[in-house]
Amino acid sequence: MVQLKKIILFFIVAFSFVAKSQNNYKGGPNILITVAQDGSGDFTKIQDAIYASPAFPYEKVTILIKNGIYNEKVRIPEWNTKIVLKGESKEKTIITFDDNFSKINLGRNSTFYTSTVLVEGDDFSASNLTITNTSGDNGQGIALSVVANRAKVSNCNLLGNQDTLYLSGKEAKQYFVNCYIEGTTDFIFGSATTFFENCEIHSIKNSYITAASTPEETPFGFVFKNCKLTAEASADAVFLGRPWRIYAKTVFLNCELGKQIRPEGWENWSKPEAEKKAFYAEYNCTGEGFQPTKRVSWSHQLNKKQVEKYTLENILKDDLLDWYLK
Repeated sequence: MVQLKKIILFFIVAFSFVAKSQNNYKGGPNILITVAQDGSGDFTKIQDAIYASPAFPYEKVTILIKNGIYNEKVRIPEWNTKIVLKGESKEKTIITFDDNFSKINLGRNSTFYTSTVLVEGDDFSASNLTITNTSGDNGQGIALSVVANRAKVSNCNLLGNQDTLYLSGKEAKQYFVNCYIEGTTDFIFGSATTFFENCEIHSIKNSYITAASTPEETPFGFVFKNCKLTAEASADAVFLGRPWRIYAKTVFLNCELGKQIRPEGWENWSKPEAEKKAFYAEYNCTGEGFQPTKRVSWSHQLNKKQVEKYTLENILKDDLLDWYLK
């Protein structure tokens, strides 16, 4: 009899779980999962919501995150595609952790284990969030790592120091719009093709903004359009970028460059071969930091004809381009 009661209880709990999961389906096949620290949602932790998400879904899985400070490392694995992280508000929905290179201590590649949020699943999007690595100025510490294709991040704060934002993935294309991104050394780095639009890029101290590792055969690397480059008052010698790998590509279009940008603009990272193989360029920029006649001789100032190919549609062209624009 005791065993029978246990079996009955098991089926009651299982049925309740299934019913709750089915209730998460809103508007047809789309799944909505709510995370709230006060217990009013489906889960209190973001990672638990990801664990509950189906593998390779046909439609988007939206994880609505209520205001709160979520002190956790979040991983969205390769099989959790079409995940949407949507915060209640950019200022009050905060995902935070404090890993850095020394703390991880896993050898020369420790940087890649430091991310607060790691995205491996394609067709990812995030909005209305703050993602931060709070380890401070203690070496490499990633806030957001995106190693996935077709990723869109909008209206988010991405905060850290060295290596704040890592962007990679085989032939990956990504889109950041209306975001605030801050850091110190190489705080936007990686091999992905990434379009930044209407973003503020803020340097905490003198160092390098970008460190692209664009593959040789990739036509575009990091492209910044209509962005504003700002800095702390103490920063007065910031480079636009240096080549993590020698075929690095980084272009600034119609951007406002603050006075912190060094006149020469770019640095070769002690790699003379990069001066022939990297592609660093600007077009129609403004501000005290835009000094085209003083740039290193191996960088480029684009003309109207050359800049025609630098459109969102051309850079992110894909069978699912419409997904970026939704």
